[in-house]
Amino acid sequence: ALPISFCMLLHVGDRVKMRKAHPCGNDVWQITFVGSDIKMRCEKCSRIVMLERPVFEKRVKKLLESAETSGENASDLN
Repeated sequence: ALPISFCMLLHVGDRVKMRKAHPCGNDVWQITFVGSDIKMRCEKCSRIVMLERPVFEKRVKKLLESAETSGENASDLN
């Protein structure tokens, strides 16, 4: 049997909490690019970091806020 790989569903604008804090002391990041790599910006110091998706999925602790469900796309449903 083939191994089943889990792929997080991410969107630009999502806010995530990472397992380890950034050297500035913050552990909350905002997603700015989603693809085979994930680009994110620190919410405290605005540092931009790009991680490969498997590395990102290993280091992320939880999804704090999804841009998809925050209501900014609610007008597109009508």
